[in-house]
Amino acid sequence: MIFMPFICLGIGLLLGLRHLPQKILNITDKVINVALVLLMLTIGLNIGINDSVMLNLDSIGFNCLIISLCAIFFSVLFTVIVEKTLLPLEKLKNRICAENVSISDEINISDEEGKGGSMLVWIMPASIVSGVIIGYFLFPDNNLIYVLDYLLTGSLIILYMSVGLSLGCNINVFRYIKILGFRVVYISIAILIGSITGGAISGIVLKLPPHISIISASGMSYYSLTGAYMTQVYGIETGTYGFIVNVMREFFTVLLLPFLIKISTGSPIAGGAAGNMDTMLVPVTKFVGVEIGLVTLITGVILTFTVPFMLPILCEIF
Repeated sequence: MIFMPFICLGIGLLLGLRHLPQKILNITDKVINVALVLLMLTIGLNIGINDSVMLNLDSIGFNCLIISLCAIFFSVLFTVIVEKTLLPLEKLKNRICAENVSISDEINISDEEGKGGSMLVWIMPASIVSGVIIGYFLFPDNNLIYVLDYLLTGSLIILYMSVGLSLGCNINVFRYIKILGFRVVYISIAILIGSITGGAISGIVLKLPPHISIISASGMSYYSLTGAYMTQVYGIETGTYGFIVNVMREFFTVLLLPFLIKISTGSPIAGGAAGNMDTMLVPVTKFVGVEIGLVTLITGVILTFTVPFMLPILCEIF
């Protein structure tokens, strides 16, 4: 199981680096979207047919709330330390202006904002809820488990390949690390260490096994992949943590953005984590500014690619 993610990532990366025609990329994007919806439906079905999870959904929800808030808190804390010592973002902002580069070189923020977000933002939660309802009321005898295992594995393979493909298509983002200096990577490292620390401490407080609290917090907003992988390795109850913790992280980051920006420039970036590559890019950039928006994108790309590597490693450790 530990080698499967790396193989799929490698295949996706090689495809992304081949500069596929836009028509092929559009078709691939549709396939990935279908796989994501199927994955969310599968996770929902797994939750709905599991009596243990359904009976303890309230306590699981409370635990996920604490884990997600701890992950945000410690990510912000470590990011602030980096800002105060190694990478003052305000100085970096001046350098970005001097180098005449910005996030608009990679993506048009105004266009993204005008779209109002992808329909997947609404479809994916609806798929989860639909799966829970269908699983709970229509399949009470758990006679779908073997089918759901195949669906979960298939969706996970496509999802891992999509991460590699996305990285290959966005490889140009990494050239900005050379322009801005390698120290910009320290923000990503701070968020990663903060997330793991938050997961560990919340696990101690809540008396949860480390593989639940630490690995779910290490998803860093990548809820689809984290939930699916943890379900595949540990079962649906643990996988539910992986999904809900990271959905909550995105939700609370958006809610807390006006407060986070008052702490430091990098704090909103710390909250968004891996989500800064896609869903969190526009809201975070609105608060940190288009200049630092480039740092937001770089951080999101690095962490999005880090999560698929971290999950198998942490699962082997715990």
